[in-house]
Amino acid sequence: MASGASTKKPKKASRWIRRAVQILFFALVATIATNEILSERGITALSFVEGASLHAICPFGGVVSFWQLVTAGTLVKKVHESSVALGVIAIALAALFGPVVCGWICPLGSLQEWLGALGRTLFKKRYNAFIPGRVDKPLRYLRYLSLAWVSYMTIVSGKLVFQDYDPYFALFNFWTGEVAIAGLVILGLTLVLSLFVERPFCKYACPFGAFLGLFNLFRVFSVKRVASTCISCKACDRACPMSITVSTSGTVRDHQCISCLKCTSEDACPVEATVVLAAGKPRVATTTLQATGSEEVSR
Repeated sequence: MASGASTKKPKKASRWIRRAVQILFFALVATIATNEILSERGITALSFVEGASLHAICPFGGVVSFWQLVTAGTLVKKVHESSVALGVIAIALAALFGPVVCGWICPLGSLQEWLGALGRTLFKKRYNAFIPGRVDKPLRYLRYLSLAWVSYMTIVSGKLVFQDYDPYFALFNFWTGEVAIAGLVILGLTLVLSLFVERPFCKYACPFGAFLGLFNLFRVFSVKRVASTCISCKACDRACPMSITVSTSGTVRDHQCISCLKCTSEDACPVEATVVLAAGKPRVATTTLQATGSEEVSR
């Protein structure tokens, strides 16, 4: 057997599991949205998703309804009880594992990532490097302004004001005529920018991502780098869709981490048990050798 064939790094199962989960949720949300519109138009609905709607399965609607639910005992208009339950689940998951909803479940995030793969093919190393770092870093805090504005306006008006600007809602309703022009414009910009910047809406504008990102500061299970076995190849940095510098971190506490795990030894890192998801101090595998990792990277 040729040496190149014997040293080729096998594709790891973790990336395919995540991709399968992303496709599953994208297809599920698309089916629910389509079924809802068809039902409203008197067309026979699919029984297994009958009664479900985009608003009913959106956890952010539940999050922005918490204030009104606590103070008035009612929900914001169009928000369902199921949204509150899903909001609680999303918060619990974020407290344990970080924003897994963003990295594994959100259909809009997945679509941006898939378009980003095309952008990476078109622009190679230039992809995701069009915005200078000195501009990119402060732009990432804009999503907290978005969160503050959406939360304030929802509390004051008692309405789901973000719907008119939400590219997620526009994505699954653009063909119905019920989407505001602003939503369509933001969706269009998001899709086009995804060819140049990885997950642009997630990085710069998503209010729900901003909310869940706060849990990165104290989540139980975090992405951790074992310095003693790290070979400084920076494969973890290159793999991160949110452009987080993992290679110099002990524990990744960046507010933009989406818990996609693409940086870990289960995916990008070539050294076993070096970049891992763990609570507390990660255990160093006894079979891991820096020299072995260095040889694999060089090949």
